[in-house]
Amino acid sequence: MNDASAEEAIVRAHREEWARVVAGLARRFGDLDLAEDCAADAFAVALERWPRDGVPPHPGGWLTTTATRKAIDRLRRESSRGIKHEAARMLSDDAPPQPAGPVEDDRLRLVFVCCHPALGMEARVALTLRLLGGLTTEEIARAFLVPETTIGQRITRAKAKIKAAHIPYRVPSEADIRERLAGVLAVIYLVFNEGYLAGAGDDPLRTELTDEAIRLARLLRTLLPDDGEVTGLLALMLLTDARRAARVSRTGELVTLAEQDRGAWNRDLIREGHALLRERLAVVAGGGAPPGRYQLLAAINAVHTNAPSAPDTDWSQIVALYDRLVTLDPSPIVRLNRAVALAELDGPDLALTEVERLTEALDGYHAFHAARADLLRRVGRNLESQAAYDEAIRLAGNPAERAYLTRRRDEVAR
Repeated sequence: MNDASAEEAIVRAHREEWARVVAGLARRFGDLDLAEDCAADAFAVALERWPRDGVPPHPGGWLTTTATRKAIDRLRRESSRGIKHEAARMLSDDAPPQPAGPVEDDRLRLVFVCCHPALGMEARVALTLRLLGGLTTEEIARAFLVPETTIGQRITRAKAKIKAAHIPYRVPSEADIRERLAGVLAVIYLVFNEGYLAGAGDDPLRTELTDEAIRLARLLRTLLPDDGEVTGLLALMLLTDARRAARVSRTGELVTLAEQDRGAWNRDLIREGHALLRERLAVVAGGGAPPGRYQLLAAINAVHTNAPSAPDTDWSQIVALYDRLVTLDPSPIVRLNRAVALAELDGPDLALTEVERLTEALDGYHAFHAARADLLRRVGRNLESQAAYDEAIRLAGNPAERAYLTRRRDEVAR
C-alpha cells in the first residue's frame, strides 16, 4: 500500500473511531489523560505500520486493541514503581464492563462525565469536544471565538481538576443527567456546528461530526423523551442538516440560504424535524413548559424550510421568534442573527444600526463583518462594504466561506 492511501485511511479512522477508542479506554481505566494519550499513541503506531503492513480489515478494533495494550503497559510500569495499585488490579481483566444505569453508550457516557458540575461550563464543553470529537484546540477556539491558548488552558485545567478532585469515570445517575444536561446539549450542538461548516481545514463540511452529533442527540432523546430542549436540539440539527447537499457549490463556494436549490434539500429530515416541533407545540399548548433556546432555533429553521422559495419566507414570524429568543439568550450572536432577519422585514438601514452596536463584542467574528458588509452594500456604501468583506475574508477559516465572500467583495468593487 502506498503512503497516500494509508494516510487517507488513518485520517478517516481518526474521524470515525477517535471518540470510540477514547471513550472505551476511559470506561475501562477511569483515567481521561491515559485514555487520550494512549489513543494518540495508537494512531502514531498506525502512522508507522499501516503504510508498511497495510490497513487492517477492522481499523477501529485494531486501534482499540493497540491503545488498550499501550494503557496496560503504562499502568504495569507505574504499578511496578508502587503507583496506581488499584489501576494495576484491572490489568488482567479482559472482560468488557457490564452496562449499568441510564447511559449505556460509551461516547454519550463520556459526554456526561466531562460535563461534571465541578467544572465550569466552558471547561466542560471544551474538554468534551476534545475527547469526544477529537477536535484540535484551534477548532474549539473557533467555536468559542476565543484565543487558542485560552482553550488549551481550559482543557489542561479541567483534566487537572478531575484528577485532583478524584472525579470518577462512572455511569451518571438520573439526578446527574438532569444537572448536566445544559452542558451536554451545548457540547452536541458545537460538535454539529463544527461539522456543518468547519472552522478550519480544507474540507468545508465534516459530515462525520454532524452525523455523530445527530446520533448522540437521538440517543439522548431516547433517554429523555419528555425533555423539550433535547427534542428541540434534535429538530434543529435535522432541519439544518437537511440543507447540507445545497450548502456548497460544485466550485467549492458557500451557497447562502436564499440562493440554495431547495429541491436538493432532504425532505425526509425536514418532515422529521417538523414532526418533532409539532409534538412540542402540542405539549406547550397543553400547559407544558414554554419553549427554550433550542426549540426556538428549531422553529426559526422550520419557517425557512417550510417556505417553497426564499421570497416566500415569513420574515415577520422569524423576527418574532428571534424576539422571544433574545429574552432567553441576549448574546451578541443572537442579536446579530435577529438584525439579519430584521433587514428582510424592515430594510437594511435599521438592521445596520443594530449591527453597528455589536462591533465591540463581535469584532473578531467573521460572520459579523460579512453581515455588516452585505448591509453596507445594500445601502450603497460600497467602499466600506469592501473593507468589511476584506476583514470577513481574513477572519474566515472555512474555504467555502472565503470563496463566497471573495466573490461578493469583487462584485461590490466593480
